[in-house]
Amino acid sequence: MTPHGLTIAVPRGALFDGTVDVLATLGIDTDELRTNDRKLLFQEIGVITMRPSDVPTYVEAGAADIGVTGKDVLLEQLAQQPGEHGRDVYELLDLGFGRCTMVMASKAGPDPALESLRRLGVMRVATKYPRIAARHLEQTGRQGEIVEVKGSVELAPLTGMVDAIVDLTATGTTLRENNLVVREEIVVCTARLIANPVAHKLKAAEIDAIVSQLRAMPAIPAAGAG
Repeated sequence: MTPHGLTIAVPRGALFDGTVDVLATLGIDTDELRTNDRKLLFQEIGVITMRPSDVPTYVEAGAADIGVTGKDVLLEQLAQQPGEHGRDVYELLDLGFGRCTMVMASKAGPDPALESLRRLGVMRVATKYPRIAARHLEQTGRQGEIVEVKGSVELAPLTGMVDAIVDLTATGTTLRENNLVVREEIVVCTARLIANPVAHKLKAAEIDAIVSQLRAMPAIPAAGAG
């Protein structure tokens, strides 16, 4: 187990290095975690690794007490409005790293989405984040047909399948390389610390100790920011 007696869900991918750095500041021995990218379960330090989108699932189920994932994952998976069903986890802290922006983009030149809205009253949007996209269109008073894709979302507008995409971007390079331009910035997303609600009560002292340590780090913003 960790020095705090908790099991922690750690995301592989873009947020991995930043998360491991955070664990190191908490006094956890991260040497094997950094060097063994095939191993998933590190029982001796209380860490399990997985895709960022799976972190809320494991935390909600109690397989992990706390975890780190992107705000984009939480916006997609947690209930944001009355009547929505979402993962039952607590968002404790904005960890500040892994900064990306959720954007709406379309082909360069006259905006195809605006043209579709003008002609048809509806726009077609491809995305890996259907709930975020649908919520954004609803909040901005536009009719949209959401097409969920799993792979390279940039392909959808290039083939004419959709008018626009909603996706996460860090530098905008991939968009530019595919002749796409950002039309709207929806939300800035960073890594977040989340907790299982039951663990948050039963292991309150341990979790509060970690949150206090992290808040004391100068790079960590206030809880819930963004």
